[in-house]
Amino acid sequence: MSRIDYYHDPDGPKANSVVPSVTAVVQDEAGRLLLIHKTDNDLWALPGGGHDIGESVSETVIREVAEETGITVEVDNIVGLYTDPNHVMAYDDGEVRQQFSICFRAHPTGGQLRTSSESKEVRWVSPTDLDDLDIHPSMRLRITHGLDASRSEPYLG
Repeated sequence: MSRIDYYHDPDGPKANSVVPSVTAVVQDEAGRLLLIHKTDNDLWALPGGGHDIGESVSETVIREVAEETGITVEVDNIVGLYTDPNHVMAYDDGEVRQQFSICFRAHPTGGQLRTSSESKEVRWVSPTDLDDLDIHPSMRLRITHGLDASRSEPYLG
């Protein structure tokens, strides 16, 4: 399924759903960031996805990172809540979803990099190389907040 992101676009479609989701800022011991090249919008992003009934939000983080990257993680803390009503994602099945993402920090505990149906490439990226990748502005905001060790409070936006 493909999607188009509308970010502060006055001509964008109106949302018809909200799905709680998670993303994870995962850094290895060298400080590199775990990123995926998404199949649905061809952009680079933090691993993550939708929250399922019957699991805690921490379990969602662990499951989504493992499914999309092959890396197992342990959740550390919350980076922020990203619920901008002016960011919607239109899917080819007619769903138009308002952004609702909780971003977490997590650290790797094992696994091997691998792709999935949602990730055509997975890699550890040095923060100095982020400008070389095509990253959506809303994802870039989460990455910036997640890499900022001086932030003591979660982002609420």
